[in-house]
Formats: sequence, structure tokens, C-alpha cells
Amino acid sequence: MTKLAILSDIHGNLNALEEVLKDIDALGVSKIFSLGDNIGYGPEPEAVIQRLQARGIPSVLGNHELAVTDASELDWFNPVARESLLKTVEMLSEVSIERIHQFPYCRVEDDLRFVHGFPPDSPVIYQFQASDDDLVKTFSELQEQIFFTGHTHYPEIIEYNAGVIEKYKFSRQTLHLKTDTRYIINAGSVGQPRDGNNNAKYVLFDAAARTVELRYIPYDIESTVQKILDAGLPEAHALRLR
Repeated sequence: MTKLAILSDIHGNLNALEEVLKDIDALGVSKIFSLGDNIGYGPEPEAVIQRLQARGIPSVLGNHELAVTDASELDWFNPVARESLLKTVEMLSEVSIERIHQFPYCRVEDDLRFVHGFPPDSPVIYQFQASDDDLVKTFSELQEQIFFTGHTHYPEIIEYNAGVIEKYKFSRQTLHLKTDTRYIINAGSVGQPRDGNNNAKYVLFDAAARTVELRYIPYDIESTVQKILDAGLPEAHALRLR
């Protein structure tokens, strides 16, 4: 695998996903991974799951998928998100629900680990909940050099070298990764960005060049807003996109 595209938190936003896939297809990407939360909040969860399946895009389990597989997890969500998830489940076919049940908690390939929340395999722990001691422990216990995560909808990079942790925002740039440093790279969100920029975002990783780039992709936001409202989903999920 030379060039990888890492998507996270699509959240039923088919408009955003389609534009991201167009960008990916123009870049010679060899494989695409999803970090979960493909559903929830957005108006087209069934179409998103079908699109990922049709493109052969593997996904790990996000916390929204976890709530589909285990209804008791709904208690973990705030009332608005819970309302959205209950509506989302009604929108999903039995085939898609069964597919979601097959999502693993993490994937490991070629010295890379893919997880929705926090390594090694949590779909619910947020990156910001981990102390520096937690981060050091995680890097010490796991072997992979790079961990790709999502969940926060906020692109960020955490570096670990010789016991030292450094954190910084990941913005519109291409970064060269050091061979003696290990990384947690948060890919932000395709369908529900919360970093102050409403473009869809995903990460392009070039294994040969040892670079990561955060891609900003415009899409038809107002169309998605209207679809959310038409679907009877909470208005807050629509307004947050603008």
C-alpha cells in the first residue's frame, strides 16, 4: 500500500462522501479505510453504508455503530444524539445492520492501527480524555508506529519520541513523518466537521514518501441541510454543518 485515504465520521452525509471519493479517485490511492461513525446525525445512513460496501472500503466500529449493535449503548448519548440514532436505525436495512455487526473494533495493517476512538480499540474514549501518562502507556504497550483515529471531529496530531508527548492541531498542510517518532493522527470528519471549517476532511497518507496531508473538500452543504430537515432529524445536526 503506497497511498492510503483515511475517512472518519461520515455521519450519513452522502453528499460529502461522494465529493471526497471523487477527490480520492483523482489521486492514485491504493486503499481507503473508514474509522467508523459512518452513520448518525446525517440523512442518508443507508446510502453511505451501501456506498462503502460497493467501493470495498473496510470500516472499524464507531460509537454510533456500537449503539446499533447494542441498544444499551444509547444511554451513553445526549438526548438529541439519541433521538437521531433511533431515527437512523429506522433508516437502515437489515442487510446494513448485519454489516455493521461485522465491523471490528480496530484494524492493524502494515504497522498502522485504525480505531475510531482511542487505541488500542475503543470506539467511545475521546482522544482529549487521555492524559499524557495514558498516551505514554499506550505508545509503550502497542507496537505500531502510526495510529489513525477519529471520534472528536477535530483533526489533531500527537507525537511520541523518547517518552515525550507533543500535541498540535492538524490543518490544511502536508507533514513529513519522522522515522524515529510515533504518531496518533486524528482524521477529523467527512460529514460533521467541528474544527471551525465546514469543508469535508480526510487524510491522505503516502507510505513511500512518509507524508500525511489533511484534505479539505467542499460539497453542497445546503442540500445536506435540507435532507436532514426533510428526514425529520434534529435541526441541530443540520445547522451545525453551516
